[in-house]
Amino acid sequence: MEYVDQVLAAVKEKNAYEPEFLQTATEVLGSLRRVVEQHPEYRDAKLLERLVEPERIITFRVPWVDDKGEYQINRGFRVQFNSAIGPYKGGLRFHPSVNQSIMKFLGFEQIFKNSLTGLPIGGGKGGSDFDPKGKSDNEVMRFCQSFMTELYRHIGPDCDVPAGDIGVGGREIGYLYGQYKRITGQYCGVLTGKGLTYGGSLARTEATGFGVIYLANQVLTHRGKSLEGKKVIVSGSGNVAIYAAKKAQELGATVIAMCDSNGYIYDKDGVDIAVIQDLKEVRRARIKEYVSARPSAEYHEGFRGIWNIPCDIAFPCATQNEIDLDAAKALIQNGCWMVCEGSNMPSTLEAMEAFEQAGILFVPSKAANAGGVAVSALEMSQNSLRLSWTFEEVDQRLQGIMANIYQNMSSAAAEYGKSADDFVSGANVAAFLKVSNAMMAQGLV
Repeated sequence: MEYVDQVLAAVKEKNAYEPEFLQTATEVLGSLRRVVEQHPEYRDAKLLERLVEPERIITFRVPWVDDKGEYQINRGFRVQFNSAIGPYKGGLRFHPSVNQSIMKFLGFEQIFKNSLTGLPIGGGKGGSDFDPKGKSDNEVMRFCQSFMTELYRHIGPDCDVPAGDIGVGGREIGYLYGQYKRITGQYCGVLTGKGLTYGGSLARTEATGFGVIYLANQVLTHRGKSLEGKKVIVSGSGNVAIYAAKKAQELGATVIAMCDSNGYIYDKDGVDIAVIQDLKEVRRARIKEYVSARPSAEYHEGFRGIWNIPCDIAFPCATQNEIDLDAAKALIQNGCWMVCEGSNMPSTLEAMEAFEQAGILFVPSKAANAGGVAVSALEMSQNSLRLSWTFEEVDQRLQGIMANIYQNMSSAAAEYGKSADDFVSGANVAAFLKVSNAMMAQGLV
């Protein structure tokens, strides 16, 4: 049995009840076979075995009191996966689906995503099964304060720097940061995604969505194409989806469909992003209300139906595994020729295989959505320097980072005998080489 297969077999045996983690480990390690064959020293050093095992997993209870005075208990996590190239960096997710498998999958992906940015940040992830939806500001504040009362002892600006993710926006980051500062007495860059009045970075809100489009544009430009006149689908209607749709429109694309967890809208004339922003960022309403402002648009229950709409390019920006095999087949059948992932691991392994067989240009999430963590790292730099850069400065750096990601994954794919269009292998190999070299240099740690 080959080394990679041996490691995967052991991972599946040890983590049999963690499907999301097994999915990402299978996808990443499977693309590293040729690299490992050419570097027998990795096998001697048990590098892959060390890579798939988190350096540390912290699990804790989070007690808090709701507005009725009743006690509530949630579970908190922080997976500090790999610090070979820098302090752990990765968001906090507050959602009922959060469990150890999802935290490990996100943390493992974060190792490679962060490596691709070229910035000195390691991989980590955290969160809780707490659901901020329907909670008052005071309830969210009390939960965040309790969560940070445990987490603070495990993080720091040179150790672990969390950020936001699903369910953790500016409100939650503010409460978390306030509690960290209250407990430690330190005003430092321990969290990113902060408000602009207390150390946040301009362009951080837009960074993930903008970055997805910047990388897609790199892929198209190097093939003599552009987004001009293309019909695109952007799934989701949260932060990533909104700013991906906005930037896509700025570059000439027509966004014809978006969705939330209840259903999707189809607007053949182009989605009005200002209406979506009002619904989601101001009113916190469901996307079905879009048709009240745009009567010519259609609303359909069930968000998975969005993949049946004919398009040129699909940008899945909602959640993991939102594109299964059936959805992939529908996209291919209806003329989609490019998929660029905005959310974390939105395509199943079967869907990815279908895209590959059909010759679809496929850009994986660890490359495409790296813009968010890249600007988070730029926020860390600004905090360390006690400086604030302009929106234009940050955006220019973001564009440069996404261009470098494209070049690095294309070069890595070619170097190890893959097609220049094999961005999955290219992204995994480019990211892995940087992390593996750092791990080998630091010995058995």
